[in-house]
Amino acid sequence: MAIIETCTRMAWHSDQREWNRLAEVFADSVTLDYTSLNGGEPATLTPAQIVEAWSGLLGAFDATQHLITNHLVTVEDGTAVCTASFQATHRLANPHGSPLWTLGGTYRFDLVRSGGGWKISGVVMTATWADGNKDLLAPAAG
Repeated sequence: MAIIETCTRMAWHSDQREWNRLAEVFADSVTLDYTSLNGGEPATLTPAQIVEAWSGLLGAFDATQHLITNHLVTVEDGTAVCTASFQATHRLANPHGSPLWTLGGTYRFDLVRSGGGWKISGVVMTATWADGNKDLLAPAAG
């Protein structure tokens, strides 16, 4: 349950704009792979770098909601892998089109035991579908 809660906190703190709390769920070095959505290569970042990037991107939306469910967890020694389904909705008031962009797919979280809890050391997001106005992402990124 602690592993699932750590993964859920990543989404919760992002959606609630609790940026300091978001940093707490990550290990000192985190590999993020969002290439299914953006292309490019996976990036290895610190929690501070993730918060800086996500607060700029997600914080530019009026609201976001990341739902994570169907968790499958495997634990081995001091590491764990949690795979889960997700649906992420992004809202931005937009006079020129739909204010919503929603996508769904799967997350793979790699976690390490840290002290008495778990920290995320890797995230692979695989988008399998999208609906709505993806152009909302461009203004938010700028």
